[in-house]
Amino acid sequence: MGIQGLAGFVEERGLFFTELRVRDTKLVIDGSSLYHRLCFASTVDFRRGGDYGRFTAAVRDFFGSLRACRVAPFVVLDGGRGADDRKLPTMRGRAAERVRAAHGLSRGDGGCLVPLLTREAFVQALGRLGVPFVQCFAEADREIAGLANRWGCPVLSLDSDFCVFDLAAGYCPLTHFQWQSVRAGEGAQGCYIPARCFSAEKFCRHFSHLNKSLLPLFAVMNGNDYTDRAALEAFFSKVCLPRGWAVGKGRKYAHLQGLLNWLSQFAGPTEAVDNVLKYLKKHQRDKIRELLCTSMEDYTPSDVNLEDFFQNGKYECEAARKADLPQWVLDALAKGKLAPFISDALILRSTFLHVQVENMQRPSAHSTALRIRQVIYGLLLRVSQSTEAASPSKQTKELPVVCEFDRLQKTLKKTFVQAASQPTDFCDYHFPLDKLMEVPMSCRQMLLLETLGVKMSFLESIPSHLQLPVAVTCYWIFCSEPKVKLHQLKALLLMIVSGELHRITNDPDLTVLCAEDDSIAYNEFLKWKEKKLQNKDFDLDAAHSFCQWQCCLQMGLYLNQLLCTPLSEPDLSSRLYSGTLVHRLYQELKSTPSVENLFSLSPKMIQLYQVLLNTVES
Repeated sequence: MGIQGLAGFVEERGLFFTELRVRDTKLVIDGSSLYHRLCFASTVDFRRGGDYGRFTAAVRDFFGSLRACRVAPFVVLDGGRGADDRKLPTMRGRAAERVRAAHGLSRGDGGCLVPLLTREAFVQALGRLGVPFVQCFAEADREIAGLANRWGCPVLSLDSDFCVFDLAAGYCPLTHFQWQSVRAGEGAQGCYIPARCFSAEKFCRHFSHLNKSLLPLFAVMNGNDYTDRAALEAFFSKVCLPRGWAVGKGRKYAHLQGLLNWLSQFAGPTEAVDNVLKYLKKHQRDKIRELLCTSMEDYTPSDVNLEDFFQNGKYECEAARKADLPQWVLDALAKGKLAPFISDALILRSTFLHVQVENMQRPSAHSTALRIRQVIYGLLLRVSQSTEAASPSKQTKELPVVCEFDRLQKTLKKTFVQAASQPTDFCDYHFPLDKLMEVPMSCRQMLLLETLGVKMSFLESIPSHLQLPVAVTCYWIFCSEPKVKLHQLKALLLMIVSGELHRITNDPDLTVLCAEDDSIAYNEFLKWKEKKLQNKDFDLDAAHSFCQWQCCLQMGLYLNQLLCTPLSEPDLSSRLYSGTLVHRLYQELKSTPSVENLFSLSPKMIQLYQVLLNTVES
């Protein structure tokens, strides 16, 4: 969520903050805001699809700073869109903005775009670092506010909605949270993180001692993720808002200031709403009253007891109960073991596919992973081949469809995709979704590998944590259009090998596996990376192909999670994918084929590369 223009106004004025030294406290963190902030701070090149190793290093450093100041973090992540899907217009608008941003980046313009697997990398990093986190059933804001008030600790976020919530210990914007500048404390107090805390009291005092209870009404009338200011167009066209002191740069926020000054004349929200309705025609009043009162409830802290989740692992909320999902699915969603994509497909039969920096003249990179998504939808919506066999003439009617929002050239378009039926030998178990975990592991693994077009016998020589990426790579080669070039495949495999070399030479738990020649090879690899690249051109067709691979990996991860991980989950933080590196390897392989011998000083890495290449080519 976010209130139109409020963050910019508050930042520009700078009058509404108090200085804060963050130490020896619990801290409730808005996970979505944090991973966006760290992603944009750590990413050098947004065109090439993300460097997840660098991103997870920033995540590790961030929580290292908190630990040094004895701050106990609790991360709360947004879930799916929720059964009411109230945010759909906002989601569509943001998806369209991402398409425009991706198109600009593909042409060489500036801009930022969160790489596709950033959220997955963040969740994995939290797990590896032992940071407590929860994934809410839907929007997290109210639950964040409820937990922070229960514990009497601050909220850390980038969401201007937290300026409106009545928070006992306040809201710290990430823009003023100096976690990279930990300061030494005086005496025995220990070090601290300098921060600033938004003061609702100072803010309200600035606007003629506005009653704090009017802030939710201000947010709704000004426009947020759930309400559009256009709904009150009749009111704004008739009312004369006080101009206040909107001069110079302040004119940019004249509407916002005028609305706050107008609201300050009322004792509370009931009186203010009654006065808003006076400007409307009688037949409009009941509808607008309901809209305003319902929307203001979005700013009351939730009664969901997240403390119970962090202490006992139990996540219970009314919306989840009403959705009537299997308990294991609800538990997996709360623990981040299933993505919001899954709950949206299951509850709404509607999903958003996030655009990347790809060739806009070609079909979306996500089209390559269509078959995997269809299998996911089939599992969620329980389609069996016996249904088709019994009534082939009704196949179209009986196969469920899911509405996908995806890119079509430079615009956002919705497409209806049929769920895939499951193989007969899988459906012989006749298990609905709530019994999916009772299907034998071998059967779940078979379905995963059949979907990816790979036999387990081909993967037996591959390290277990790389089996899923290799199976996905086989699928990518088979399904990509245009076809994957050999240099692209070799660049991808060399990148995976470099990630493995980094892992065994840098992970303290694995250094026992690291031979001296591995260390030498890794140092030579670092020297090679430091050399200036002769050809810095951006190859859009290669970028499109690597985007397709990421789409396949994302859906491969989701299917593997839904089937309760019949294959080990690959670790994105171990440099499994580095866009900058794979593009460089591809460019250099075209001009200098000897780059294929980049790891020749390490027999172990040479063997791994050959095994990967032989497996995929077979």
